[in-house]
Amino acid sequence: MKILDTAQIRALDAYTIQHEPIASVDLMERASLAFTAWFAGRFDNSRPVKVFCGLGNNGGDGLAIARLLVAKKYTVSAYVVDYADKKSDDFMSNYERLSKLVIIQHIKSINNFPLVGDNDIVIDAIFGSGLTRPVEGLVKEVIDLMQEEKATERVTIVSVDIASGLYADSPNPEGSTIVQPDYTVAFEVPKLAFLLPRNAPFVGEWHCVDIGLNKAFLEKTPTKYVYLDEKLAGSLLKPRSKYSHKGTFGHALLIAGSYGKVGAAVLAARACLRSGVGLLTVRVPQCGYEIIQTTVPEAMALTDDSYEQFTFVPPLQPYNAIGIGPGLGKAPETLKALSDLLLALEQPGDSPDEKHPALVMDADALNLLSENRELLKRLPPGTVITPHPKEFERLAGKAENDFERLELLKDFAAGHQIYVVLKGANTAVASPDGTVYFNSTGNPGMATGGTGDILTGMITALLAQQYPPLEAALIGVYQHGLAGDRAAAQRSQSAMTASDLVEAIEW
Repeated sequence: MKILDTAQIRALDAYTIQHEPIASVDLMERASLAFTAWFAGRFDNSRPVKVFCGLGNNGGDGLAIARLLVAKKYTVSAYVVDYADKKSDDFMSNYERLSKLVIIQHIKSINNFPLVGDNDIVIDAIFGSGLTRPVEGLVKEVIDLMQEEKATERVTIVSVDIASGLYADSPNPEGSTIVQPDYTVAFEVPKLAFLLPRNAPFVGEWHCVDIGLNKAFLEKTPTKYVYLDEKLAGSLLKPRSKYSHKGTFGHALLIAGSYGKVGAAVLAARACLRSGVGLLTVRVPQCGYEIIQTTVPEAMALTDDSYEQFTFVPPLQPYNAIGIGPGLGKAPETLKALSDLLLALEQPGDSPDEKHPALVMDADALNLLSENRELLKRLPPGTVITPHPKEFERLAGKAENDFERLELLKDFAAGHQIYVVLKGANTAVASPDGTVYFNSTGNPGMATGGTGDILTGMITALLAQQYPPLEAALIGVYQHGLAGDRAAAQRSQSAMTASDLVEAIEW
């Protein structure tokens, strides 16, 4: 699903209005019908509804929604926040239609703010996605009072398209007044602001409703931001042939584990096997030999000369993909071996047709990169790295806000011609061409030790099966989050462990 900026959404609206053709007020009606259908599916009409409307088209949406809810027998009170004299034409059309059904009350000062009762639902339709400056004056006072009511847990707030006060495409100034909804119902496509961590309080649980905007125009509209959903992830999967054999699905090498951290190698190996690889070899220090042989009998164990850590690179010719980093440690000998690995991947093959293994780097492999930055220049093009936010900060530098971090992410991927999987809620996958994909699966229960090692194993398996790096990263991230959702459903978010997630991997 594409993520468009405000200007692109306006252009999509305008194209639909011109080419369907449809009047703008009728398109507003269509959007309001879609919102109301979602609302009625979530809340029954036993709860009073208070709709707060601004004076532009977002307020017009609110007035239309109020009218449609009245028709569905909801107890509705509508309020217009009179912060200016100018009103949009579509606002006025819906104002006239609603005024024939209910008395519309005007908030001209904070003294007019209505009483909000227990169990009320507040619909926020004051400002839409076009806002470019912080709210102030009367609107600020109204939002502050709405938030005071929400803080008492007496009300549920639902924002229309975007929370009032939230910028769609840029960071809000520190201290901005923004509605903090329980739900946001967006029209047609999500906003970039929905996918960024610091905006979580100003988005709540978000949903998109289809309002019939022109699909052909939407398809042709370029964007650097994409929402990775089931449809996209599913389209990338390749079916298995009846006459496949283990060689068909590649041979992966996992370089993982050190003294006291062999568990990370176990988790990565088990996830790699669950993700369809044909053959798996796990390179571990000698202390991990019996552990791997016992816990992952399907894998071959290849031991280092060292008892405690990774110290030298084995021959790479047998392998289609290499995953390195989980539980690796940062010993000087390990740094030297990592450098040798990158050097080996730089060397030309014995024949023009010989391909080097694809590479995934995580955890301590990334920490060694950040501490020895000359190695960054030697990353093979197409490498996949999977940092969490702190690891990424050590690699790319600090950012003042989420939007700046997003630019750092794009620049880092493009500058090194690699794929960066920035882990977290809505894990972001950055491609060298500047496109960023935000994942739709996963939950807070995955914030536990070992889940990152599992992702490394999954992506390594997909690369070994000859998936291109971008597809391997996208499928891996989506399926990793999906396994986390299954594990949470079975064990709960608080009780689930990384091992539960491995067992929940399905394809």
